[in-house]
Amino acid sequence: MSSPKGRVLIVAGSDSGGGAGIQADLRTVSALGGFGMTAITALTAQNTLGVFGIHPVPPEFVARQMRVVLDDIGADAIKIGMLGSVEIVEAVADVLETIPDIPLVLDPVMISTSGSALLDAPGVAAMKKRLLPRTLLLTPNLPEAEALTGLKADSLAAMEMAAGRLVELGARNVLLKGGHLVGDALIDLLVGKDGRAEFRHTRVDTSHTHGTGCTLASAVAAGLARGAALRDAAAEAHDYVQRGLRNAPGFGRGCGPLGRGAP
Repeated sequence: MSSPKGRVLIVAGSDSGGGAGIQADLRTVSALGGFGMTAITALTAQNTLGVFGIHPVPPEFVARQMRVVLDDIGADAIKIGMLGSVEIVEAVADVLETIPDIPLVLDPVMISTSGSALLDAPGVAAMKKRLLPRTLLLTPNLPEAEALTGLKADSLAAMEMAAGRLVELGARNVLLKGGHLVGDALIDLLVGKDGRAEFRHTRVDTSHTHGTGCTLASAVAAGLARGAALRDAAAEAHDYVQRGLRNAPGFGRGCGPLGRGAP
């Protein structure tokens, strides 16, 4: 008997405010019909106003969490978010080398919504060297793409160039998020070996955008885990995030979380 589909292993940090990180990832995967498992890379003390502390998990324990889940339950897709250090990047990469056939969605979390640094320069270098070549889909925002490529991505044409460079660096496909561009039109660009697509939406007038990147990447991973094609999984993920922005509950005094629920 074949195993049921929909298993997503999430490797990311915990958000004590519940808006992003592991908490957002699990709710997203569940809402989209998947089963989420976790390898937690760090505990954070944060809320809608910012990040007030980070407590990393030892790298060997991050790897152990991954291995015991994979050895028993298995996974149909893997989503990686906040890693936090070069040591954790290396530990995660070592595990991934043993499971080359499971599709990987990598959200290169480097800077929090409030501006806190979440991965240092050696960690970024290790990510480029060891994780990008293993990645089916990389989901950077514009500042992250600029940090990875050195290219300014301030227009659709510049986004094309930056996404192309990231494919050259090893990622099979790149979903470059254009939310930092000025204007009411939002354009996310999917470029890579599996084709090209644009996802266009009108910007939702809300300050409650905490966890959009985590949610989008996890939603794509949930679709892939159920057997969807990449472009279909990305389209479903965008629709889910848009609903979350429109239905944000308004919690907190700062950048609050998205609304959650069934698709």
